[in-house]
Amino acid sequence: MKKILFCAFACSAFVACSNQQLADEKSTTATTAATETKPQAAEFADAKYADIGKKGLAALSSGDIDAWMNDFADGAKYYWNSGDSLIGKAAIAAYWKNRRTTVIDSISYMNDIWLPVKVNEPQQKVQAPGVWLLGWYQVQAKYKNGKRMGQWIHTDYHFDANDKIDQVIQYIDRAPINAALAK
Repeated sequence: MKKILFCAFACSAFVACSNQQLADEKSTTATTAATETKPQAAEFADAKYADIGKKGLAALSSGDIDAWMNDFADGAKYYWNSGDSLIGKAAIAAYWKNRRTTVIDSISYMNDIWLPVKVNEPQQKVQAPGVWLLGWYQVQAKYKNGKRMGQWIHTDYHFDANDKIDQVIQYIDRAPINAALAK
């Protein structure tokens, strides 16, 4: 009788453990499914955005502002960390065309790093969701006055639903630029 009771107890414990294991697997599956359906707050975006950034720097370097502007939305905004800003594709194009023809003799970019990010859930209310391209690169510029300037620049590009750049935020140090342009 003891043997029968022991076998019954062992079978009950085995079945109970198996049921708990099945419940744990179902819970894990449900949690995984819920996690998979909810997008991450931010994730890597398509590498095509890095290609847009690289192509833009090549166009700026060659002085082809029109080619660079092909990737901009009509209502684009261009901000610098110093507080200056340009609003509209035409204003951005006019500024850079003037800069490349009357101020900058040559400009080159090197050691570039690109990080395309899709922001699904902004961390702050003022941040725009969507695709951002973060770029870091060294710039070397020679000005029409013969002086040179070099520095690292960080630029953030935001893309609209049509994959056009609608916002640029550029972080630069004005001191080396001002020194090179001083008379």
